[in-house]
Amino acid sequence: MFRWRKLGQVFDPTRMSTFPWMHHFAQTPSTLIFDDFVRVYFCTRGQADEAGQFISRIGYVDLEREDLFRIRHISPEPVLALGDLGAFDEFGTNPVSVIRHDDEVWAYYAGWTRCESVPFNSTIGVARSLDGGKCFQRIGPGPVLSYTPDEPFVIGSPKIRKFDGKWYLHYIAGQKWLDTGGRPEPVYIIRGADSNDGIEWKKFGTDLLPKRLGDFECQASPDILWFEGRYRMFFSYRHAVGFKSKEKGYRIGYAVSDDLVHWSRDDDAAGIDVSDEGWDSQMVSYAHVFELDERVYMLYQGNDIGRVGFGLAVLESYESSSSE
Repeated sequence: MFRWRKLGQVFDPTRMSTFPWMHHFAQTPSTLIFDDFVRVYFCTRGQADEAGQFISRIGYVDLEREDLFRIRHISPEPVLALGDLGAFDEFGTNPVSVIRHDDEVWAYYAGWTRCESVPFNSTIGVARSLDGGKCFQRIGPGPVLSYTPDEPFVIGSPKIRKFDGKWYLHYIAGQKWLDTGGRPEPVYIIRGADSNDGIEWKKFGTDLLPKRLGDFECQASPDILWFEGRYRMFFSYRHAVGFKSKEKGYRIGYAVSDDLVHWSRDDDAAGIDVSDEGWDSQMVSYAHVFELDERVYMLYQGNDIGRVGFGLAVLESYESSSSE
């Protein structure tokens, strides 16, 4: 059982009035740790266009390492340009997950394209930075993880990790689109892949978690930490329809594994839920767990799927559950 103490809201782009491309939303936080500050990458949006469509871009905020609520710097422009005409990431880059590799920083992200019968589709791309993570260039115009016969659409929500020298990418794969009588909504689940170089991936080809909310549960953002001798996954789950409400909105779940393929789900052990009031009283989701100066922290986004940004919690205690 994990017990997290919420420390508060860290960054809210709606209060900043900084840049037109960063008008609202700070989604899917992912950290890059430096000697005296912590860089948090996130996905943000400008105002909607005349058709009500948004474009998501990747930015970052630098936080003082000694005080994670003190902002040192905000990226003045997106760290990665949108894809070219007709490319898989022409209309957005969201979510994002970053990792150091030798002297470079690699960013894995979902690239969005617009469709006719459904609102969007996505696949996963990778970009590299040679300047410490200020600016990224994609390795090529196409994705590194895309559709297969058993993963036919909506490949996204990447979370990149290295364990024992091997690369692991956990992500979502679409199962079906629901005709809601209005905007179609996707149903997706968590899957995984491994690699020796971060470019060529071998998919596991199996659903990693059972569903708790029935056939139409959506799972996302599988962030993994090696902790107390086992792999610990903090992920998001929600109902496919009506998920903007508190009752059916995002929550943070938990699972444990010994091999990164076979997982035992125990959401009650996650140790974090919505607050009684405030910026995270409607939903909590897209957790990113990281270690810093002998403490374990969790960044997570709040209400309205991160429209008002992300906050921070610290691990106060952990106690092995009976299922372990």
